[in-house]
Amino acid sequence: MATLPNPLPSLAASGLELPPGTLVDATVDGPWREPLLWCANGLTASGSWAALRDAGRSHGLLPVLIDGGVRDQWPQIWDLDPGGTSYPGDHDAEDVLSEIWDAYAEDELSTENAWPGLAPVPAADGPDSPETLAAEVADMLTTDGMALEYARLALVPARRSADIPAAIGWSGPLNHENDVARLCAVLRSWEDRFGIRVVALGFDTLTVSVSRPPTTEAEALALAAEHFAFCPDNIEQSSLDSLEKYAADALLGRETWSFWWD
Repeated sequence: MATLPNPLPSLAASGLELPPGTLVDATVDGPWREPLLWCANGLTASGSWAALRDAGRSHGLLPVLIDGGVRDQWPQIWDLDPGGTSYPGDHDAEDVLSEIWDAYAEDELSTENAWPGLAPVPAADGPDSPETLAAEVADMLTTDGMALEYARLALVPARRSADIPAAIGWSGPLNHENDVARLCAVLRSWEDRFGIRVVALGFDTLTVSVSRPPTTEAEALALAAEHFAFCPDNIEQSSLDSLEKYAADALLGRETWSFWWD
């Protein structure tokens, strides 16, 4: 996989002011040749996402929230697989999505419709920049009583936010897609069209912020087909069990998208 030079081994000498944390090199095949990410040992304070993003940018490091979940599962036991991960730039987002659509849509959605193509860029921009919204979403998710209040901040050597899962060899979608770089190609496309940023990763969950969400029913419905191909479980194992329901309740005007793979 083509990656940036990994600055994590020299993190202590980088001048970054970081809270106590751990360098993670554990993979499904044993210790990796260099750390895959730095992860804080404690909870995330308000404002720390933006501070870490600004500090890490010049070192080629990007922030992401790490969610241990109810089972307290942290990256050391996530079965990370960097050795089995390709490079997102080697894949085409539409090829990936159309291939999965053709394999699953007829059986799972009871539709014989052909792949509808990529959704258009929404006509209206959101009020916030992608980076501003990502920081706001990170702060919101880690507020007391919210979904990720026990999450920890991490730094990952990656060229762009969409590449974070591939950079660490994340295996969350393993039962759906063996090479997460193919899904990162889709995330890259969503960065370009919808202003997404990868905000949080769990053992098998992914949350992104969306600075340019669909604002019309037509835009949302077109996008729902992409979400089905990206993560069928979002629809198959949900009360939003049709593209129409999912588009209306999970996509229209929504500034966060969450995914879970069974």
